[in-house]
Amino acid sequence: MHGLIIRNTGSWYTVKTDDGRIVECKVKGNFRLKGIRSTSPVAVGDYVDIIMNAEGTALISAIDDRKNYIIRKASNLSKQSQIIAANLDQALLIITIKQPETSTTFIDRFLAGAEAYRVPVVLVFNKTDLLNDDERRYQQQMVTLYETIGYPCIEISAETGMGIDQLQTLLKQKVTLVSGNSGVGKSTLINAIIPHADQRTAEISNAHGTGMHTTTFSEMIELAEGGYLIDTPGIKGFGTFDIEREELTSYFKEIFEFSKDCKFNNCTHTHEPGCAVIQAIENHYISVSRYQSYLNMLEDKDDSKYRAAY
Repeated sequence: MHGLIIRNTGSWYTVKTDDGRIVECKVKGNFRLKGIRSTSPVAVGDYVDIIMNAEGTALISAIDDRKNYIIRKASNLSKQSQIIAANLDQALLIITIKQPETSTTFIDRFLAGAEAYRVPVVLVFNKTDLLNDDERRYQQQMVTLYETIGYPCIEISAETGMGIDQLQTLLKQKVTLVSGNSGVGKSTLINAIIPHADQRTAEISNAHGTGMHTTTFSEMIELAEGGYLIDTPGIKGFGTFDIEREELTSYFKEIFEFSKDCKFNNCTHTHEPGCAVIQAIENHYISVSRYQSYLNMLEDKDDSKYRAAY
């Protein structure tokens, strides 16, 4: 039988078969994906073959080729990876200016990872209703920065409903990953879009200003107008995976554009004479925050460490 993985709890997978049945599945013991060292060989969004057993559960025996996926390093400093979701039409990265503050480093790491695996991203700035005038100006500066680079941005409040209609039009007939730091309001947003989804929500931890993990597994939630939302556990940090130093430039759109004019083909944009990227930063064509994120990710390639957002 063939079907779609709609839930991953870590030990069991829920598969919706092509004929509409819901089957609980395990992965066949010797089943591994070629070329990917992953904490889990399959992910929500994967299309798989399953073999039914007498108990009414099944074994996943094969996986279809993926068109793309979002991947991150496992958080235990190992060289293992974690595939968050597969076969996506787009990802929504939920960002908050405060309660908690999403760092530009985290945003840029996510965007680079999405570029590497060909996943379009929309940046969704949530909790806009909580911002004072200065914070609104700062958010607007961030929106301008990322829209100039080429990433669509939407300012919303999941709590008040502001911007939800605009967001819903982007979701029709699409498979959309919802991601972001813990506490940015993913569950509240999903409840606003799909009231029957009944996602659990939690208050921000006052002690640390960070979110409590309210989602403990990945799940695809069907939309009434067609398509799916994929809800995932909140991410504290985002270590990129399998991106080589030489490739990194091409995952920062604006840095790649200017890099074509560098004097040397193998320019790392850190110190070389005739570097068009460094000149573009000095002339304010590339933002300092984006360049710092690029340097930060170059460091990963030197020490191979997982880096938490900060």
